[in-house]
Parts: sequence; C-alpha cells; structure tokens
Amino acid sequence: MENQKLYEFTPERLRKLQLKELDTLVYFKEFCERNNLKFFMCGGGCIGALRNKGFIPWDDDIDILMPRDDYERLYKLWKNDEHERFKLLKTDDNIFTGNLFITIVDVETTCVKANQAHLNIPFGIMMDVFPLDGCPSGRLKRRLQKINAMIFSLFLAQIVPEKHGGFMAFGSRVLLSIFKSPKTREKIWRNAERRMTKYKISECEYITELCEGVYSMQNEYPKDLFASAVYKEFEGIMVPVPVGYDKYLTMAFGDYMKLPPEEERKPHHDILILDAEKSYKEVLKNTD
Repeated sequence: MENQKLYEFTPERLRKLQLKELDTLVYFKEFCERNNLKFFMCGGGCIGALRNKGFIPWDDDIDILMPRDDYERLYKLWKNDEHERFKLLKTDDNIFTGNLFITIVDVETTCVKANQAHLNIPFGIMMDVFPLDGCPSGRLKRRLQKINAMIFSLFLAQIVPEKHGGFMAFGSRVLLSIFKSPKTREKIWRNAERRMTKYKISECEYITELCEGVYSMQNEYPKDLFASAVYKEFEGIMVPVPVGYDKYLTMAFGDYMKLPPEEERKPHHDILILDAEKSYKEVLKNTD
C-alpha cells in the first residue's frame, strides 16, 4: 500500500462514514450507561453538538474523553462484554495498534489509514477514546509529567515526531536507535505511563490530556469543567459534553463557534481504503 493514492471524499461518501461512526457512538453510549462510566464528547464532536446539532459537515471522526479511572475500567469491562461488531483496540501484550489511546472499531466496515497500513490489526471505521489525567501542582512535577508523556508517546508509537521541530525529531531518532529491543521499548513506555498517570484527578486542581500529542498535553483545564456532563443533541440523540464546555473549548480551540477558512473545511485523516458496507476481509476478497 506504500504508493497507493489517498481515498477521495465526496459529500455522499463522507456522510456514509459519519453515519457508521454514529452507530459506534450509540453502542458506546449504551455500554457506558450500562456500566456507569463517565465520558464526554470532545473536539469536533463537541463543537458539532453545539453548533450543528450533529457532525460538523466536513468532520471525519468522533473523539471521546474519559477520566482515567473510567478509561481503565472501560478496557477491562469491554473484554468481558464485547460486541461482535464493535471491538476495543489498545496496545497490550496481544496487539500493537500504533495508537497512544483506545479505539473502538466497527469490524463490519473497512478503514485503512496511511499510518497504520503496515500493521496487523482489525481495520474498520473507528472512534478514538482519550484519557483525562490529573495535572500536578508545582512546575517541576508538571514538567516531569510532560517529559514522561513524551517518552511514553515515542516508545509506544515508535514514530519520530517530524512535525514538532528538528531538535525533538533528532532526539527521538537517537533514543530509538539506542533502545531497539521491543521488550526494552515496552518496559520504557510502561514505566513512563505509570509515572505520568500517578496523579489522581481527585487530588489535583487541574486535568490534562496526555495521549493526544505534544500540543494537547500543554493544556491544563480546571477539573470542575469536567465535574459532570450536560446533554446536547447530536444527530438525533442526546450526548454528554463537559459541564464547562464553553471554557474547555475556548481554551482548546479559541473562538470555536467561528467557522474556519473555507480551505480548511475538509476531512483531516489520510485514508487509503474506506468501505462503509464491507469488512476488510470482504474488501480483500474482492481485490484478489
């Protein structure tokens, strides 16, 4: 798939994708309610609920935020009550996903992203689930938390962050060249994960996002913004958004109700293969 062209979206194709993602959201919401798990729509999904009562017209995904304790419970509970259609993926002893976070995959569909085409994972339209973590007081503790988050990101994803500057990319290459053993890399990221997540939300004034990349981990939100949920309409269903959604979205995105420039109103994922009606196995059969 190395030289394969990227999938081209039309409004009809994008809407098909969105409706399949909505199926995943509906099942996920029911699962969380059944198991008393707290979650929030975030990013474009949260903005869409407020601005469009549904998907932003050019958005190609749904993102979810969960407090760390709920996030870890989700992983354990899903394994005991897994639906045939919707699979939870998270890098562990059995699978390497390339992601720093949980994804919920609709295995009755196909979606192969360019950065995952080389992996041996169930390919399908997916929803990303990110953890919220406690943000420690004190400059040194916070700096160490971010350093550990970057170490975790580098050694779990094993990808050099080229777009974050020459020094960071150079340092990442050096570290990956020194620590080549898969077992060593796993030990490093697991230790970094343990250190970065040791601050309980209940003991902190602020919370942060450590698994969405270098820029997101800079955000420090007052934890009362996520103390509870309010419900907003999204594609005909009611979904939870943070009670402090206005301040959260303003801190994360600025004037979130203002439309971006027209040239930026397009899907942002690089996708090689997308089929909203067939599983990846079925797609492969048809290409043989």
